[in-house]
Amino acid sequence: FVSWEDLRPQTAVAANTGAGPDIIIGFSSDPQIYSDKLIAVNDLADYLGAKYGGWHELAQLYGTKWRTKDWLSIPMGGSGGATVYRTSWLKEAGYERVPDDLNQFLTLCQKLKQNGHPVGFALGHAVGDANGFAEWLLWTHGAALMDEHGKVSLDTKETVDALKYARELYPHMISGTLAWTDPSNNKAYAAGEISLTFNGVSIYFVLKNSQDPKLQEIAADTNHQDAPYGLSKARPSSALVVNAMTFKHTKYPNAAREYLRFMMEKEQYGPWLANCLGYWSNSLKAYGKMAFWDADPKLKPYAASMDTPYYDGYRGPVSAASSAVMANYTLVDMFAAVATGNATPEAAVKQATRQATRYLKS
Repeated sequence: FVSWEDLRPQTAVAANTGAGPDIIIGFSSDPQIYSDKLIAVNDLADYLGAKYGGWHELAQLYGTKWRTKDWLSIPMGGSGGATVYRTSWLKEAGYERVPDDLNQFLTLCQKLKQNGHPVGFALGHAVGDANGFAEWLLWTHGAALMDEHGKVSLDTKETVDALKYARELYPHMISGTLAWTDPSNNKAYAAGEISLTFNGVSIYFVLKNSQDPKLQEIAADTNHQDAPYGLSKARPSSALVVNAMTFKHTKYPNAAREYLRFMMEKEQYGPWLANCLGYWSNSLKAYGKMAFWDADPKLKPYAASMDTPYYDGYRGPVSAASSAVMANYTLVDMFAAVATGNATPEAAVKQATRQATRYLKS
């Protein structure tokens, strides 16, 4: 096994040298990068889809070659996010649930801050949390990084509206979010410093399994639901998808195919998914009916993490270039500049457009 940070560089070495593991589990758009070096898995993907209720939308998007039905990889699952919040503090503010309407959500955050329980969203260089928050702001206002032809489409009224919203939301957040990395909101939530954030199931998992009675109390007071929809008609969040890619340099293509089939069958995949406790959500729809999702209803929002049309570079082609825009925090820095008053929405949009265009042309 290798660390997440080392996985992509080592995958590139294996692909370019034609030597290395037979199967590599890569992230999201990786199969698109190596499409000419991978063994097609159409028959296996069709078999699994027919047997287990079909593939979720995000699995099909990342598992197939862009705008074709050619399967490049077998999506094993996705790590998604949801709204994580303290139930008692929400009720104290006069709410039973987190509202989908953005103005109402802003009012909720204001009331929580007034009650001494600010919200917290990463605006620093947090790989998952900050990029996810920036994309949520875009998608809930009807904005997108690219259009269908792959051209940067940030310079719109919708993006400016999203930036203005971020500027209004920022004062109701805990201080210090500009320096947050991915663990920061987990720590702040567990410490009782924030009342609401966007995150995977990891916060709840740690709290629930802690031997500390105080943390167990927080777990009991924690709930999850989809992030507010705003103007979006679909779940306005994506997931980090893991794809099993079989490279052409393998000497054992049939064994590799059979191994993947074996691992995706219910006897193996079911226990693996259940023991992940929602951190990885299922790529095949039938596994969304597993008992553990209902045994703890608080996990249910994570079951649908891959049931979304959204992805990095949404509306445009799935590509290494769109991933580079996210990896370099173009969207995050745009929102952070406006939220803190260091740039106007209009100026920040133009700067982000220039930067994103450079990545797409390189």
